Amino acid sequence: MFRSCMDERAQGIVLRVHPLTETSLIVRWLTAELGRTATVAKGARRPKSPFRGKLDLFYFADFTFSRSRRSELHTLREMNLLETNPLLRRDLRYVQQASYCTALVEQATEVETPLPAVFKLMHSLLQYLARREPLPQTIFGFELKLLAELGLEPDLAKSRLTEGARDIVKLLGRSDWNAAGSMKLGGELIELQQFLHGFLIYHLGKIPKGRVAALGV
Repeated sequence: MFRSCMDERAQGIVLRVHPLTETSLIVRWLTAELGRTATVAKGARRPKSPFRGKLDLFYFADFTFSRSRRSELHTLREMNLLETNPLLRRDLRYVQQASYCTALVEQATEVETPLPAVFKLMHSLLQYLARREPLPQTIFGFELKLLAELGLEPDLAKSRLTEGARDIVKLLGRSDWNAAGSMKLGGELIELQQFLHGFLIYHLGKIPKGRVAALGV
């Protein structure tokens, strides 16, 4: 059961977990209504904590929290796990792709800003990743879909991409994950890697670490 009506409630994906004290953790979430938000799970590192085993990367959960008036760190009250995505942990490549996408979302968005479309994008990515071999087109697709949600979709008419690469960019940006994963990339692989590398740097200032590992090239 969830507690007081004064507590706020949300559904979120755990993006990061790191220690705050010897007994407590900071949990960083991505939610639809609140955007990126952070909570303190007090006592979570104690053996008998009710949070024990419930806080890990890419877990999806209902949670309640008390909002802090002094900082952006709120107090986690209770949580109910909905998805743990265990298959993501069977191969380092899955984690590398999910972690890079997490870092890209963190860099491209503001804290405490509603992000329903970005939340939906990240949630669908995590559900898809464990079902298919980690492929570079998954990362290209995520980058293009995120850029579109941010209003930064590339103007292909002004690009130097070949016609074949332009067609792939259009398809990756609009297709669902399964269709994107079925695409075959030949010489366009390096072309797209370099094009999006430059495009992301131009609009975001830099690219998070881990892109090369996530692409697997």
